[in-house]
Amino acid sequence: MSQERIGLWLIGAWGGVSTTVAVGLAGLQAGVAPETALVTSLPRFTRLNLADWSQFVIGGHEIRETNYAAEAEVLRDKSRVFDRDLLNATASRLAEWDKNIRPGCLINVGPTIEKFAGPKALATKGETPLAAVKRLRADIDAFKKANNLGHVVVLYLSSTEPPLATDASSWSWAQISAALASNAASPVPASTLYAIAAFETGCSFVNFTPSVGSNLPALEEFAIKQKCLHVGRDGKTGETLMKAVLAPMFAARNLKVMSWVGHNIFGNMDGKVLDDPINKANKVRSKDHLLTEILGYKPQTLVSIEYIESMGDWKTAWDHIHFEGFLGTKMTLQFTWQGCDSLLAAPLALDLVRLTEREQRRGKSGVMNHLAAFFKSPMGPHEPEFAKQFIALEKWTDAVAAQQ
Repeated sequence: MSQERIGLWLIGAWGGVSTTVAVGLAGLQAGVAPETALVTSLPRFTRLNLADWSQFVIGGHEIRETNYAAEAEVLRDKSRVFDRDLLNATASRLAEWDKNIRPGCLINVGPTIEKFAGPKALATKGETPLAAVKRLRADIDAFKKANNLGHVVVLYLSSTEPPLATDASSWSWAQISAALASNAASPVPASTLYAIAAFETGCSFVNFTPSVGSNLPALEEFAIKQKCLHVGRDGKTGETLMKAVLAPMFAARNLKVMSWVGHNIFGNMDGKVLDDPINKANKVRSKDHLLTEILGYKPQTLVSIEYIESMGDWKTAWDHIHFEGFLGTKMTLQFTWQGCDSLLAAPLALDLVRLTEREQRRGKSGVMNHLAAFFKSPMGPHEPEFAKQFIALEKWTDAVAAQQ
């Protein structure tokens, strides 16, 4: 195992998931946090010589002005998470990581996200996309040099952006480069600017949100050119995870799903952003495509996402599945998923960083197809069923272990 120090650069660095990532990582480093819910702590992964938690250092970009201690207290007060002893044990490390956070980017994030910006981020308004990339890149480079880091993984955890205003699927890297150099009216979103900055600095890029990020052919072209790894989109933590597990059962038993309705409520900042119908459209699209891919036909579906402030970071999903059985008999399956949003997402985010760093050490580049099990809308070729996705991850694990 390499003993190099590894940078974890968080986009949306003081958000709920990022704060939970920071508290969890600091707790693991201090030896006061258990490894429950971490996939990479399963016995199968111990053969991989994964980086030790002690090797990671956190920095990042954020548009708000706060700190980890304050955000951890918000989660504790409103959502009843984090033991007081854990926060006391990690306070000094979190304060050190606060010093590494820099103002984020507001280009094409939309008015709902922009209203959260503090004075430092607002001072960047009007910068061209090219200037923004240069600034973001300089921040990452400075972090890498100041902490003597062998590699940096950029983890995108910011709020969901509005959908792209224009179809970018056919953009070439030359076209995106021209758009960056033009003016502040460029259609390239902030998530993609972060990905470009990451690749220009030789970093890996992991997109845990429905935002575009590096999910464009031109960015794949650029990642290969820069010999960088990337993966995404939209972490699979709750209701969609259940769909990816249950839908294959209906298909295998030849039970016809006629309709599948899912109603989601939660009250954190992500919920507040998704209360905007424009931002919500990206999330609903990410959650709703899976059933058709697995079943081979499209049942009637409805996905609703509602912001209920009193819920805090806890989310509830009620799903009603109406299906047809033998001799045309109609039946139903219902389930309720209740969980703390940030605590479901954070361990997967940490797993992705650890697995990405391991693949980078192998000298690989491009999309990491073997990590599809972690995402609602995985990039690259993949099987939609969770079980098959996890088998692909296990095969990768076996191949890496065999090469050591």
